[in-house]
Amino acid sequence: MNKLKGLLLTEGLHGMISQVEGLAKALELDYFHEKIVLNYPWNLVPPFLTPKKSFIFKNRIKKDFDIIISCGRKSIIPSIILKKNSNKKIINIHIQNPKVSLANFDFVIVPEHDGINGKNVFISDGAIHYVTTEEINKNSDYLNDKVQRDKDIITLVLGGPNKYYDYSDENMINIFSKIKKHLDEKNLQLIVIPSNRTPVKVIQFAKEYFNKNRLVIENIDKKAYLSSLALAKYIIVTCDSSSMISEAALTGKPLYVAMIPPKRNDKRFQKFRNLLESRKVIRYLKSDLDVWNYKKLDETKRIAKLIKEKIF
Repeated sequence: MNKLKGLLLTEGLHGMISQVEGLAKALELDYFHEKIVLNYPWNLVPPFLTPKKSFIFKNRIKKDFDIIISCGRKSIIPSIILKKNSNKKIINIHIQNPKVSLANFDFVIVPEHDGINGKNVFISDGAIHYVTTEEINKNSDYLNDKVQRDKDIITLVLGGPNKYYDYSDENMINIFSKIKKHLDEKNLQLIVIPSNRTPVKVIQFAKEYFNKNRLVIENIDKKAYLSSLALAKYIIVTCDSSSMISEAALTGKPLYVAMIPPKRNDKRFQKFRNLLESRKVIRYLKSDLDVWNYKKLDETKRIAKLIKEKIF
């Protein structure tokens, strides 16, 4: 039986691509990406005020597809239009709250902290993503020759500034100083992994601040990221990325969240962290460094299984 063909619609941001690609892989689709570009003024208009007409976006998609997986505000109306205008039955799946009628989609996947329910809604405990246990294990040796294997490893995964959190020197020093204390007290090896949102100055600052027993990855390197998760005894992720926290939770390893004081109300982030804390998945980076167990968080695989039961 031939694989179903998937069309992945996003605004091109890494976090969105991770979510749609992760679900496409879990559904075993033969997929391709399309970065949606909305025409003016529809790029500024909320989806619920946008007409469901093809003239709102520039993309002209020629490839065949059976399933649309979309994520992000700009992909909402194009997904609806492409399903409606197709000459065959198309299944469309949207990730995140579309803020339009849920009836426009066959399935909607939202995190628990969004508080949305419906007969076609799947609730996830964390963000779905493209990291798999198999990939982590496959790349475990990638950093082997760059670390001291006689030391336990602590991995720091850095996000980047957004409208809620500031990567100021003060905030970075607050996080780095706590980590350095653990490095010294427990004689650990540090691996620092940046994301595509991490400022270059923060990466350079990490190199200067941690001047021994550390490996700072300076460029985006997925294999290094996966290897660092495999090698780590402890994992720390900055609070600004629910996606990276969810990815790290796939390991089942002690997972600490490094907090940054919010610049504005971060209620949705708080609800997400509160959920994972209540399920013993995360703790906050403080003065202690412990080992504990929890059920690995693999929402991508779980939700894909539920969708497969509906469509196959």
